[in-house]
Amino acid sequence: MTTSPESKSEAAPIAHPPIVSPQEWAAAHKALLVKEKAALRARDALHAERRRMPWQAIDKDYVFDGPAGKVRLLDLFEGRQQLIVYRAFFEPGVHGWPDHACIGCSLGADQVGHLAHLNARNTTLAYASRAPQADIARLKTRMGWTMPWYTITDSFDADFGVDEWHGHNAFIRDGEKIYRTYLINSRGDEAMGTVWSYLDMTALGRQEAWENSPAGYPQERPYKWWNWHDSYVANAAPDPTWVAVSDAGEAAFRKESAQ
Repeated sequence: MTTSPESKSEAAPIAHPPIVSPQEWAAAHKALLVKEKAALRARDALHAERRRMPWQAIDKDYVFDGPAGKVRLLDLFEGRQQLIVYRAFFEPGVHGWPDHACIGCSLGADQVGHLAHLNARNTTLAYASRAPQADIARLKTRMGWTMPWYTITDSFDADFGVDEWHGHNAFIRDGEKIYRTYLINSRGDEAMGTVWSYLDMTALGRQEAWENSPAGYPQERPYKWWNWHDSYVANAAPDPTWVAVSDAGEAAFRKESAQ
């Protein structure tokens, strides 16, 4: 007998934890929250250490194919200070070719948030594969992806540890001089996609005043730089109404924590 799709969706009984009252649930949640906050602070400390990682100077002039022709690694920054390059597997020999990219890389691409928020932190995200640009354009249209996506033409993937497995490499530039600052791959790579996961892997971090960053790093008050993705204006002062709203929210959070 065949199993219908409807019956497959019915979850089998599981040996679940105890069923408790709202008061008991709140107490259990409060106890676990202590550990969650400790883990969050530990991650903050890890990000602070990452911002103090040594930088690797990039001396090779890497070249990619882009929608408008040949471009250099410097061009991928799009004029911004920081760059994150994700090595996605879309090319002959990869499962799914030519209709799809790697299933895992495609899931990751589906997770990418609106890039305007990342760009507002002077940071660019780009994807790179070995597929020709015509195939990349076709794939992006089919899947509804909008991130910049370039074709690797040289040893870029091998030189940065992503020739056999996916990964995000972070770079920073000082004028035309480029430095590699970090690499995230394997399981850490699976959680990438939000503006926060991208910024936390960069040399400059979220660029907010609460972060433990080296002296001289760009920092400003949290929340204030946020905006609608269609409303960012470079070097504009924060919306005063939003400043008041976020200030009130911060005050409420602090009061709740104190209690």
